Amino acid sequence: MAYVPGVALLAALVAGCSAGSGAHDSGADGKPGSPTVTAAPGKYRTLPESCRAVPRSTLKDLLPGAADLSEEQQEKVYAGTPAVTYDNDRKVGCRWKSEAPDASRNLSIDFERVVSYDPSVSDDDRAREVFGKQQDTALPELAGSGPGSASPGSPSASASTPSTTPSADGDDGADKGGDDDGAVDDLRPRLLDGLGDAAFLDDALARAGSTAQNRTVSVVFRTSNVIVTVRYTEQPALATEVPDSKELQEKAQALARQLSETLSA
Repeated sequence: MAYVPGVALLAALVAGCSAGSGAHDSGADGKPGSPTVTAAPGKYRTLPESCRAVPRSTLKDLLPGAADLSEEQQEKVYAGTPAVTYDNDRKVGCRWKSEAPDASRNLSIDFERVVSYDPSVSDDDRAREVFGKQQDTALPELAGSGPGSASPGSPSASASTPSTTPSADGDDGADKGGDDDGAVDDLRPRLLDGLGDAAFLDDALARAGSTAQNRTVSVVFRTSNVIVTVRYTEQPALATEVPDSKELQEKAQALARQLSETLSA
């Protein structure tokens, strides 16, 4: 039988215990070699240059007052003003404004790239959660429909569901275009179909100062892990005039669809 000195035997026992303790605390949960599951990253890693995201022809339509300015002033209006941001890879935006004798128009767009810092939650799932909270805040009456989604065929899922509910500008909601079928436009805040992965529209009439009224139409949509917000505001020069919901909604939606196509290209 081999003789092992007492000191050497003690050292061997300590080493064995240390090795056993390290294996027990390795975090393997008793499953050595089990793979670590990491959620897939989002589709988008960068964001577009916001002040160049809207074509000049679209800006001319949305900012009619700029057409009467000098060429130099027009260039300044169409160039837009970048939104203040601290991380251009995560959030960017641009603002435009034009003045006309009858009304002023303001336009803004914002892009937010959502990133999940939880390896078990994908960027898309995190963006879906962020978008859902925005939707519930803007359209609390639809909160029960789930974050960023609506049941197919439900009235709130359509951008033009017939309705006799008063429209956002206070009339009876009837279509003033003279259609023979008697269809009416639903101009209430609602979910939108066919725009990104999920979308909603908000329409708010407010007072600026003591008398003047302004209307802001917001269209917000999500495409994968990017959330895009379009805000279009009109303020008439006369306090007795009310901005037209239908026109503002149509133009805001058209721009949102352009931006969605640009992101998908």
